[in-house]
Amino acid sequence: MMRQTTLAKKENVVHNWYVVDATNIPLGRLASKIAVILMGKDKPIYTPTVDCGDHVIVINASKVKLTGNHPETKKNYYNVSGYNGGLRTRSAGVMLNEYPEEMIERAVWGMLPKGRLGRKMYTKLHVYRGPDHEQAAQKPVVLDLSK
Repeated sequence: MMRQTTLAKKENVVHNWYVVDATNIPLGRLASKIAVILMGKDKPIYTPTVDCGDHVIVINASKVKLTGNHPETKKNYYNVSGYNGGLRTRSAGVMLNEYPEEMIERAVWGMLPKGRLGRKMYTKLHVYRGPDHEQAAQKPVVLDLSK
C-alpha cells in the first residue's frame, strides 16, 4: 500500500508571527535561519510551490554581529543610475551604522528563491533598528535564534 504525500494548499496554511532579537548573532547565520522560517522549510507541510512560511519581525538590527574584518573589507554595491560609472559602494561597517535594516533585508533576500513566490515570502519580513516594533497586535511569539 502506497502512502500519498500531502501537499499544502494555500487556503489551509496558517502563517504565525515570530519576533527575533538580532543582538550578537552573526549576520549570515541570522539571515539563513530567517530565510528558512520565511520559506516554511521548518514545517512538515512544506511545499515548494506554496507560500507556507511565517512572518518574522527582527528587532535590534543595529546590534547584529559582523565577524572578522568584514566591517572594513566587505562591500555592498548599488548601481544607482543604471549608467556606466553609476556604481556606488558602501562598506559593511557603514551599512551597520547607517542602514542596519537594509543590510539584514539584503542578506535575507539573497537566500530566498527569486521570482513571484520569493517576493511574496520577502514581504513577510519586518526589520527594525531598535527594540520596538509595530506588530504588537499580531501577538508574535519570541523566537530565540542565538542557540
